Amino acid sequence: MTTEFYSADDAKHRMEMAKLAPKDFDAWMTLNKIPGEDNGAIPPRVREIVAVAVAHATGCPYCIQSHVQKAKAAGVTKAEVAEAVLLSAALCAGAAAAHGGLAMKFYGDDL
Repeated sequence: MTTEFYSADDAKHRMEMAKLAPKDFDAWMTLNKIPGEDNGAIPPRVREIVAVAVAHATGCPYCIQSHVQKAKAAGVTKAEVAEAVLLSAALCAGAAAAHGGLAMKFYGDDL
């Protein structure tokens, strides 16, 4: 067993899920196609900027690679990718701070 993380070779292991849970895998694949679709009000270029930001928020290295490459192909600049990443970071930090109120609530009134 390897201890390497995020190898390109990992795709074959993900495909095991398609064999073991085909209906669920197909449902996920349907969802997975949504960012690249060009059938709505949001143009593909903007969809990829959003996808880059969300990939960073969720921390998926495969999504980061895929959507940065698709964004570049769609004409997104490197500066726009950087802004999307930093917007994601700001919102994730905001979520952590906002949820900090829950930590205080659950800790209770004692200091």
